[in-house]
Amino acid sequence: MDFEALNALLRPRSIAVIGASNTPGKIGYLALKNLIDCHYPGKVYPINNRETGDILGLPAYPSVLDVPGDIDMAMLIVPAARTLAVAEECGRKGVKGLIVVASGYSEIGRKDLELELVAVAKRYGMRILGPNIVGIMCNSDKCNASFGPFMPLPGKAAMISQSGALLIAMTVASYVRNVGFDKMISVGNMADVNFSDLIEWLDHDEQTTCITIYVEGFQDGRRFLETARRVRKPIVALKAGVSAHGAAAALSHTGAMAGKGKVYDAALQQAGVVRASDLNNLFDRTLALSLQPPMLGHNLMIISNGGGVGVLATDAAERCGIPLRFAPEDLQTALRAYVPEIGAVKNPADLTGMGGWPEYQATVRTALQHPWVNGLVVLFCETQRNDPMEIAAAIKRAVDESGVTDKPIAVSFIGGTEAGRAMQWLVEHGIPTYGAPDTAVNAIAALHEYARNLTLATESFTPYRDVDEAAARAIIAQARAAGRTHLGEIESKKVFAAYGLPVVMTELATTEDEAVTLAETLGYPVVLKIMSPDILHKSDAGGVKINLQNAAEVRAAYHVILANAKAYKADARIDGVAVQQMAPASTEVILGSINDPTFGPTLMFGLGGIFIEILKDVTFRVAPISAEHAEKMLAEIQGAPLLAGARGEAPRDRAALAEALSRYSQMIVDLGDEIAESDANPVLVYAEGQGLKVVDARIVLK
Repeated sequence: MDFEALNALLRPRSIAVIGASNTPGKIGYLALKNLIDCHYPGKVYPINNRETGDILGLPAYPSVLDVPGDIDMAMLIVPAARTLAVAEECGRKGVKGLIVVASGYSEIGRKDLELELVAVAKRYGMRILGPNIVGIMCNSDKCNASFGPFMPLPGKAAMISQSGALLIAMTVASYVRNVGFDKMISVGNMADVNFSDLIEWLDHDEQTTCITIYVEGFQDGRRFLETARRVRKPIVALKAGVSAHGAAAALSHTGAMAGKGKVYDAALQQAGVVRASDLNNLFDRTLALSLQPPMLGHNLMIISNGGGVGVLATDAAERCGIPLRFAPEDLQTALRAYVPEIGAVKNPADLTGMGGWPEYQATVRTALQHPWVNGLVVLFCETQRNDPMEIAAAIKRAVDESGVTDKPIAVSFIGGTEAGRAMQWLVEHGIPTYGAPDTAVNAIAALHEYARNLTLATESFTPYRDVDEAAARAIIAQARAAGRTHLGEIESKKVFAAYGLPVVMTELATTEDEAVTLAETLGYPVVLKIMSPDILHKSDAGGVKINLQNAAEVRAAYHVILANAKAYKADARIDGVAVQQMAPASTEVILGSINDPTFGPTLMFGLGGIFIEILKDVTFRVAPISAEHAEKMLAEIQGAPLLAGARGEAPRDRAALAEALSRYSQMIVDLGDEIAESDANPVLVYAEGQGLKVVDARIVLK
């Protein structure tokens, strides 16, 4: 990545405001005034070919070409129609970065204007932020190169937002929520500089400890996934546009294509990104991730001075995926020295209303120092007995005295004005503090998710060498030559088999006698299925007959299947009837794929057979994935207990299933230029050590 150009764009030593104005209310006026008011230390050059003399007390120039000094970055506050000419002048001047504020580009269908603008920038080696943006704000550089009214509350996080209006609102909210940001960057349509560029740049920024993003869509989801995996700092994301209507709104707003919600969930998790559920949650999780280390284990300890808040926090911990466990005996014994006899020490530890600052200091220090504890939530209900500031100071002293820096802590104070002041003080001293116990627990959960996602992000995939990609492509080429965009079941199974997936043997019969001969060769019982490119769901058409035990049953089934197919779709092209071995019944699952417009080949797993349509119990991953990663997918569906061996049945062969998922993921990546979607359904998974069988398969070509 060109860090020099991005440094000039995001940390400029000199700025030209093209379209600067003396008229209050105009964006050119606001942008220039913001730079003056924030005491930006670099050179600022107002540019306006209609306003002569000074603009807001600074010498103005008709063009950047007239400026005597060098210019790192130019803010283009001109209509879209004039942007190309102005960008050309900036390139000739040697400007390195452009902030394009104007709208009127891809968000209204004028992608052509964006492409022309980027072409000009590339010709001169410039980088573009925007168009359709607010600008950038940076506290540490005293730079408000935006038309936002003021800078955010100073802090350690950096915010990247695809929505400019939302970014302005979040500058205000940062003060209300007491969550600080060093930088806020508006990206708009991302014609050039995008999320991937910015998170990589921020990863090297000493002022940033956490990267917060509001996402409507990525142009190149795979690049983001790969970049985020390399980034060493936590990333927390709020993804908008996951509903059908929301996705349409995102498209019209920024010209970005929003992906399916579950695919984004999977992709961001694989990238190591922590998800936020809404704007409030985005602030809460940003605060924790910017101030605290990841939670590297599953043991959460809670300390409180009230049973009620302890119960609320316990419930929240279970909802957030880190259910409480009883503390070990030695920790309970150590805590008992500071907890009244009427209080509890098992977890949560309840100091009761008698607990003052000495008890808080001692129990927090003791818990942090115990090796069993991986994360700590401290709760305080304001009472007449205790001064909230004394409790806050005691918590901070305990953290310092413990010497522990690799375990996160989050605090919740419930009370009035004094509790509010104490909470602000704790945040200023590096301890995330919230007004409700469940919010504090959710903040710790973010640190737990971050640690888990880091593990996922570091997992690598090693391609299987015993695959035959050439054979698979030859089958696809034959279908293409015949003008088809669907592979038949037999062809699809051959492609699956080329990647080492165990398929049930299947042959095509075009006559009744052939069907009988094949059945006797394969061995009874057998299954007969209609083969037609015009009938994808065979069962719906009455095109499947199972458990056929002899030649008479095969002959009868052959005629019934053909008759049902004609009745279902009179003009369907019938290629014949497939004859296959009758696989023993077992747990049915589905392996599926789509070619997602954002992330490319994407893997799906869930309960199969008829359950896929009814329960929709599925999970996704961006392909390829290792067998170890596939094991985690198996545990994510609601039907996971069926694989573990429910109601006395033997556990299913999870190792074989995980390998099949991994091999399948390689197949859809290798053939990603050909396959639009595919599935193996049902896949019968047998008892541990007995493998699985792909009973039916289909492949739809691009």
